[in-house]
Amino acid sequence: MRPSTRTTLFALTAAAAFGGFAATAIRSGLDSPAQAAPASAVASVPMVGGLPGQVAGQALPSLAPMLRGVTPAVVSVHSRQRVRINNPFANDPFFRRMFPDIPEERINESLGSGVIVDAARGYVLTNHHVIEGADEVSITLADGRTLAAEFVGSDGDTDIALMKIPVRPDGTPLQAMPLADSNALEVGDFVVAVGNPFGVGQTVTSGIVSAVGRSNVPGVGFQNFIQTDASINPGNSGGALVNLRGELVGINTASFNPRGSMAGNIGLGFAIPANLARDVMQQLASTGEVRRGSLGLDSQDLDDRLAASLGLDAGSRGAVVTRVYPGSAAAEAGLQPGDVIVGANGQRLANSEALRNFQGLQPANARVTLEVRRDGATRQVATTLREQPRVIAGQQLDPRLSGASFADLPEALRRGGAGGVLVENVAPDSRAARNGLRSGDVVLAVGRVLAGDLAGLRTALSDPPQSLVLRIQRGRNQGNLAIE
Repeated sequence: MRPSTRTTLFALTAAAAFGGFAATAIRSGLDSPAQAAPASAVASVPMVGGLPGQVAGQALPSLAPMLRGVTPAVVSVHSRQRVRINNPFANDPFFRRMFPDIPEERINESLGSGVIVDAARGYVLTNHHVIEGADEVSITLADGRTLAAEFVGSDGDTDIALMKIPVRPDGTPLQAMPLADSNALEVGDFVVAVGNPFGVGQTVTSGIVSAVGRSNVPGVGFQNFIQTDASINPGNSGGALVNLRGELVGINTASFNPRGSMAGNIGLGFAIPANLARDVMQQLASTGEVRRGSLGLDSQDLDDRLAASLGLDAGSRGAVVTRVYPGSAAAEAGLQPGDVIVGANGQRLANSEALRNFQGLQPANARVTLEVRRDGATRQVATTLREQPRVIAGQQLDPRLSGASFADLPEALRRGGAGGVLVENVAPDSRAARNGLRSGDVVLAVGRVLAGDLAGLRTALSDPPQSLVLRIQRGRNQGNLAIE
């Protein structure tokens, strides 16, 4: 066999075995003159993922040295939820005597991944959807030890949850993963996903950053995703997306497949940036919840018709302010209905959803600078976001709603087209309960005034009407409910 043939076969074999990283290095070697490089020349080539090995005189990069420091920080998350079975025969005395061992509950179990991010405190980050509704959560470390986890806090709108485990189980300290500055990520950067897909055990996949700042993923809350083609499958949720320095750049959270997530990976995976995960974690560790800032306004998309009426060029995009709530950050900044918000903190905002998403990713009291079009001119408007209340007691809105509490709908539902205010809880025998309100109802309007969110509901009830009628959605049905 000629030397050139042997060299080509070696390149093909190594590329198939080790993927794109090896193929790139070998192709570079084949393009150079066909002679063996001295060992000192090979050793001088910088390898971000670790020192290369030698195979037949060819430099072969490997992720193994980096992964030896990463994989101990990636864990499996096992959650258990007890669900009561609604059996129509369970209350029948005869049936109970005939079948005394009939189960009254079932156990739902789910498996995901997590990342140890603070060894001194035992903090583990994962996804909210991995542990949502769980009665028990356990963590299995990379070495096989299983530990009970303590719930610290969770935020469904960013899909981040924080748990705590013993810091020295069996006398051995935990190993944490350092967090990178995810704002430094660029399209084309190499990344590695580590998790427990389909429960088969810890698995490593590699790829590149396909996009950053993704915010158009259906069925998910506030978004600023890293998109990657590293394989992310069911069970990878909550796992680590790392750079070649072994730093956490993102928390894997979702994959997209038109046939459903269980159909597997097609190269569209999404991760929550480490900077966002760090901010949410700090709030959860401090207060157990996330407090968001809000401008305090309503808006709608700018289309060509509205652009023409506002004296803007066709094709202009942004969020048109339709209402400014009294006492809000927007009111303090002097924003007016008809203003068009086209950017915030240097980020372009194409529509009202982008504006809402931007606000949802900001903490309370965040300082923001808006780019606003008014009367054909562009101006910069600075303001400080004010905390957006998560829940409002009905008594604060109207005495006739005493005993009920109201909350904004989860952002994932809003992205699916839902609107209104959720009746989060109704106390038994309260005035709200006697008026027919139920937990899980969604208030769509007060009389003829739409209640798109909590701020809208508060405004609609700022001057309590003599006759209070709520437009309610209950399940798939809608109707009017008179409140006395």
